[in-house]
Order: sequence, then C-alpha cells, then structure tokens
Amino acid sequence: MTVVEETTGSSSGLSLAIRLRDGSTDAWRELVDLYGPLVDAWCAQAGLAASSRADIGQEVFLAVHRSIARFDASGPRATFRGWLWTITRNAMLQWRRRREPEGRGGSTAEAQMAQVPDLWEGEPADEPPSTADATASLLRRALQQIRPTVEPQTWNAFWNTAVLGRSAPDVADELGITPAAVRQAKCRMLRRLRRQLGDR
Repeated sequence: MTVVEETTGSSSGLSLAIRLRDGSTDAWRELVDLYGPLVDAWCAQAGLAASSRADIGQEVFLAVHRSIARFDASGPRATFRGWLWTITRNAMLQWRRRREPEGRGGSTAEAQMAQVPDLWEGEPADEPPSTADATASLLRRALQQIRPTVEPQTWNAFWNTAVLGRSAPDVADELGITPAAVRQAKCRMLRRLRRQLGDR
C-alpha cells in the first residue's frame, strides 16, 4: 500500500489527509467542520437518534485519528470521502451489533430482531450514500474553508466559470486578464478543492 505523498511548499496547498497525518491542529478542526455534518447525515439516513449519531461521530473521528497514516489515495477510485464512509459504516454496524437484542428464542425474539433495520442491504460497501443536498453542502463547506486563502481575482475567475458557468473569455474581459489565466485559475481551484476534501 502506498501512503499519500505530495510535495508543495505551502501547507495550505497540501491535502487535508496529509495535514491530518502530519498532526496539524487546524486540519483536525477543518476535518470535523467539513465532514462532521456528512457523518451525521449518513447516521441519520440509517435511522439513528441524535444521541447515537453523536456517539458514532466521536468513534468515527477517533478511528480516523488512529488510521490516517494508512489512508491510501493511490487507487483509481480511492477518495477520502469513500474511506471515511467505510469507517462510518463500520462504526454504525458495530453500534448496531452492540445493541441487538439477545436471542431468547420464540416468536417474541424473532419480532424484536425484525424491528432492527438492516442497514444498507444490497448497497455497495465502498460507495457512500449520497444525495445532491449532502454533496452540495460538503462542497460549500470546503469552499468556505479555502476561500480566505485564495486571491480575490483567482476566486472570481473560478467562481464565475466553475460555479456560474460563464465562459473564460467573458470572465477574462471582466477581470482584465487572459482567458488562459482564467482557465488556469479554475484548474488550480479545482485541485485545491480536491485537496481540501482530502484527495490528491
């Protein structure tokens, strides 16, 4: 297994996963702010009560702390979000096992077992459940985290092309730069966004 590696002079340009591995306090705060709501949403989708979701969230982030050095983003479909989903799913399944009623036999015990939801039956274990709202919220939080670290002109070039869908020549005219500079700013920001999400 290859551990994620990246070479960049600025720590703000490093992947969240690398900064977590290196023990950055800011990275841990960003992780919880960025992914905490998503972990909670996954738990809510599984029908867990708020108190249980909070307990599982703590278990998830403790597991991330213990295993971040082994996170491997070199696979073709490997993402930090997918890795976090695997940790969250396992934490929920362990939580469920700890709370399953003890088998006592008879129809009463069978009825109790039938009330325990079968989490994600038939769903691929490595694919996080996703809704458009959850994905949009995650991206919004990531963009809020990186916006203060980006030059205003770079941000405007990115926002106008990637989010608002405007053409590079139109944005270039408005910002007084070349269309190539607009496209380059957009590419840099998309790479920065992937790193903020913990990916390469």
